[in-house]
Formats: sequence, C-alpha cells, structure tokens
Amino acid sequence: MRTLTAHTDIDRLFAGGRRVSHPALLVLGAASPGGADAPGRVIFIAGKRLGNAVLRNRCKRVMRDAMRRAGGPFPGWDIALIARGRTARATPADLDMALGAAVAALEIDR
Repeated sequence: MRTLTAHTDIDRLFAGGRRVSHPALLVLGAASPGGADAPGRVIFIAGKRLGNAVLRNRCKRVMRDAMRRAGGPFPGWDIALIARGRTARATPADLDMALGAAVAALEIDR
C-alpha cells in the first residue's frame, strides 16, 4: 500500500480535497497530481487528542484494514483517513460502511 508522505502533497490534499464525514471516520480525497494513471496513495492520521499511543496505533491499524477491504488505495486518488473518537471502538462492518459511503460520495471508481 503506497502511503502519502510528502508534506506538499499532504498540504495540497488538506487545502483542496473533498471531505466526507462520518462519526467513526473523516475521509479527505483529491485527484492525484500524476493523473488517473498514477498509483493511489493514502495516509492514516490519528491525532494525540484521541488518547495514548496504543489507542492511536489501533485506530491506524483498523483504518488500514478497512482500506484493504475496500480495495484501496484507488488509482489516481490521494486519500487521507482521519481517526475520530469512535474509530477504535467501531466494528469492521461500521468502518466498511463509512469508507464505502465516503468512496461513493467522492465518486471514486473502484
């Protein structure tokens, strides 16, 4: 799974990306600067206000699993998955539903 690491790309995603909100997950998506042929990239974010490192790492782990189950990362898209308070306690089905709704709202071709 290719991750988004460059600060300029992350800043571009936050500045111009479309946001889809769910109680368990916040998803930002933007077309990749490389075009539709570029490989998809993803970043998983869990801020310190969620709790200790164990909880933040769990949130990132369950978001990674949800992205794999959804078939991502999606070619031509940069996506940020941001953990919320309910992310660590959410069931895999809840996260799959939230991510599926976000992908549909962003009009991403799977």
